[in-house]
Amino acid sequence: MQNLMLHDTNYTELDPMTMTWCATAQLRAPYCDIQKNNPCLSASQIAYNQRQQQRAGVRLLLQALLKKLAIVDILDESSFPYRLTHSQYYVCFSHSSGSNKNATRMQNDIENSDNPYVKVAVILSRQRASGIDIEVKEVKWQVAKRFYHPKELAILQDMPIIKRDNVIKRLWQIKESFIKIHQYTLAQGLGMDYTAIIPNLIKHSTDSIPLLAITDDNSGYRIAVIPSQQTVIVY
Repeated sequence: MQNLMLHDTNYTELDPMTMTWCATAQLRAPYCDIQKNNPCLSASQIAYNQRQQQRAGVRLLLQALLKKLAIVDILDESSFPYRLTHSQYYVCFSHSSGSNKNATRMQNDIENSDNPYVKVAVILSRQRASGIDIEVKEVKWQVAKRFYHPKELAILQDMPIIKRDNVIKRLWQIKESFIKIHQYTLAQGLGMDYTAIIPNLIKHSTDSIPLLAITDDNSGYRIAVIPSQQTVIVY
């Protein structure tokens, strides 16, 4: 896909011992220009263009991260988790934006925007499979009630709405990241019980800290929350 450009790229070293890095960026959406000039595109064509742009965008960001780290390698996409062919680093991608269900809304956004973009993210780790999720939209309480574990809901339902919404979103991102690590189904991954980490999420739900680091004792994974980049990483 032509004319892809990264903007506002951020690089974060999460663990120097295991060479774990993440990168996020905004990506100008060139397919939007195509759609503006072709207003009769179907929802499936819009969704296809979107997927192609997201696929190319996260890989472009990976190349930028590899260049920063002076790593010369290529991505092996033959199986999950993705790895670099020679160095065997683990790779995981994430991007904002929707699916086929959001095609009509996305087309409306395109028509009303002079600079449409999506956000892309990547994590690179030498140690083990890791997960990353970048999420710009809020997760509704009704959605959480449908998918989250009953023990989580018992805590969330008594919280003030603003704090609850923040924790719901962070939990969603953590669950999405573990889904990518373990290849759970969506329902299985969202239904996992992460009540043990909710107190830490509540404690820092309104903090303006650049990075929140949590250790999940149950899984042995570390969790990093980067609020300014709307990103959560499990590594």
